[in-house]
Order: sequence, then C-alpha cells, then structure tokens
Amino acid sequence: MVTVIGIRFKKAGKIYYFDPDDITIKVGDNAIVETARGVEYGEVVIGPKDVNEDEIIAPLKKVLRVATDEDKARNEENKSKEGKAFEICLKKIEEHGLSMKLVDVEYTFDNNKVIFYFTADGRVDFRELVKDLASIFKTRIELRQIGVRDEAKMVGGLGACGRPMCCASFLGEFEPVSIKMAKEQNLSLNPTKISGICGRLMCCLKYEQETYEAIRKKLPRIGSIVETPEGRGEVVENSVVKESVKVKIATNDDDAECKVFPIKDVNIVTGSTEGEVTDDNIVIEQDENVTQEEIKNLFKDS
Repeated sequence: MVTVIGIRFKKAGKIYYFDPDDITIKVGDNAIVETARGVEYGEVVIGPKDVNEDEIIAPLKKVLRVATDEDKARNEENKSKEGKAFEICLKKIEEHGLSMKLVDVEYTFDNNKVIFYFTADGRVDFRELVKDLASIFKTRIELRQIGVRDEAKMVGGLGACGRPMCCASFLGEFEPVSIKMAKEQNLSLNPTKISGICGRLMCCLKYEQETYEAIRKKLPRIGSIVETPEGRGEVVENSVVKESVKVKIATNDDDAECKVFPIKDVNIVTGSTEGEVTDDNIVIEQDENVTQEEIKNLFKDS
C-alpha cells in the first residue's frame, strides 16, 4: 500500500495522485507539487489515503510544500497575466492569417512555460507564431490543439437542461458515449435533441446507461408471449423507467384486455428479452434543420 493525496489543478479537472511526503495536509489546502510540466499549484481534493501500488503511475511525484500566502499571490498574478496573453496571441494569429480558434491560455506556476489551447479543423503550421510569442513572453511557448469537448469544458456554459455543463462543473474525465445509449434509453435520435453544446453526444447519456442495460435484459421483447398472474398474453409495450410490461390478455368473451405488470411478475413463454440495441435498429431522425455534419458527429468517438 502507498499513501497518496489527490490534487486537482483546474475546476472539474482530472485528479492526480501525489506523495504527501510526511507533510501535514488536508482536503481544501492548496499545495505546490512537481509535475511533468514543471512546478504547479493545485488544490487538495482527496486527503491522505492508502491505495494499492497498481492504482498509481510510478514514480509518484512528491508534494513540495503546502502553499504559502506568497504562493497564492503568485498564482493570482499568473491568472491575471493570462488575459493579456490571450489578447496578444489573438492579435498574432490574425497577423499570421492562421485558421485556428484560441480557447484558453495558461501559465505554469513557475512561469517556465505559457500554454495556448486552440481548436482547428485540421493541422496548422504555427511555427512562426511560436517564434513571435516566444520573443514577446521570453519563455517557453506551447501551442496545444484540443477537441470540441475539451473546448466546451474550458469555456463552460449552460446545457440543454438549463444547468451549468457537467464537464465544466464536476466531470474530471470524459467517458465514452455512443449513439446506442440514446437508442437504448428510448430517446429521440435527433442530433439537436441529444447533442451538447460541443456538438457531440451529451455526457449525461452515460449516467443511467448501466441501469437501462440491466433492466432491458429482463424486459420481454414486444410480441413475446408471457405468463402473468392473470393469464397468458402478448407483450405490446414496455417501460424501462417504470420497469413494467403491458400485456394483451384474451378474456372469456373472445375480447382482449391490456394490463400492466411489474417485470418480476412476468415470465417469458415464447420470445426473448430486449437485450442490447444493434446497429440495424439505429435510424437517425431526419430534420430540415439538421446538417449532415451534425449527423456524422453523433458517430464520432465521444
């Protein structure tokens, strides 16, 4: 077992493990640590705890010290300089006529590097831009191309639900999301309704996916013949949310009556359970306001 603490460098950013090195430190403290990018300033979000060695990436970097008032002031100074650096870089991008969108600027704590995050449709030759920026800032310059999901996480905003976006609020890491998840949850396969601000599938499709998968494995497929407490009948409708099945049962007067039963009260006689959605069942709803690019984005790695 190894004693570690978890440190986050950005709001809703990924949590990294560090060796507390016998320093008394608790959740909520700020700490100075050494990373692959240099000396950094971060917030302790996981207090000292023991983890298995296979859960960490060796060698484990050590905490240098708990942040002092001087460190905090320096961090605030770096934040204030980022706005000016952003404006300078925007101007230089325009001068060089580059097809790129600047998203964010970040100073490392020790000022040894300034990182400029940008998005672009393809590869960008920014060698001359880097030379200009290096001559202005007198330090190492890094231009890092990011994807649309990372851009949304950095910029933030409100999602379709009216709440701050999950990625900018609490999601430390993006998890894979697929169009099959939307289909299994009986959502409208219209890109405008299941896409986030970034243009990719909404991250929240992942939240209840395991529950939907577990329930669908128990739900009989529509058309299956099942045995219920009130007799044998045919499944005509399912509800994953209510975990219920609507069954058409024949009555004594040669009529039929539909009744709803919990999954636990239904046994399949002939047929099968719903199981997983296949690619053949996925049909995107066409809409005059939806472009082919938006449809393609639904099937990209998210």
